[in-house]
Amino acid sequence: MKICFATNNKKKIEEVKSALGSDFTIVSLEEIGCHEELPETGDTLEHNAFQKARYVQQHYGVDCFADDTGLEVEALNGEPGVYSGRYAGEPRSDSRNIDLLLKNMKKQSNRKARFKTVIALILEGNEYAFEGTAEGEIIHELVGEGGFGYDPVFQPNGFDRTFAQLTMEEKNAISHRGKAVKALAEFLK
Repeated sequence: MKICFATNNKKKIEEVKSALGSDFTIVSLEEIGCHEELPETGDTLEHNAFQKARYVQQHYGVDCFADDTGLEVEALNGEPGVYSGRYAGEPRSDSRNIDLLLKNMKKQSNRKARFKTVIALILEGNEYAFEGTAEGEIIHELVGEGGFGYDPVFQPNGFDRTFAQLTMEEKNAISHRGKAVKALAEFLK
């Protein structure tokens, strides 16, 4: 099955291709000729995911899925949440986002956090949503070279390593996106 993943984030595409396996051919926005920034103006992850998927379906006429992910930190009342990608403002910067997060967490003893991903699928005119979460904590400094986003400061429950230290296979087995993609794959199969 060939389906568009409404992103040009190469790391996300790599993660999803790895999780979905060879039964699916995933094409990026670039591969369908979409070079514009997709709208992301919702106040929930689900709203943003469907906004992106609907945009691609309406403008390019292809079945697709889109995701939106947020890091929800308990001590920060769920921040950065839906604003995770632009937490430190524009232009988007993983390093500036992490710096701001660590600054805001400096005096916090409660380090609990969770990643949440919502995947919106539009298939043959029907809409479906899939969700995944990963519980963990924010550590005090960046550790690891892999992953992207907040991965170097997020240590999942049950591990003594951050997402940035896990292999792709390890991360996909326990991550928020991995769980949402697994639900998507089971539905598509």
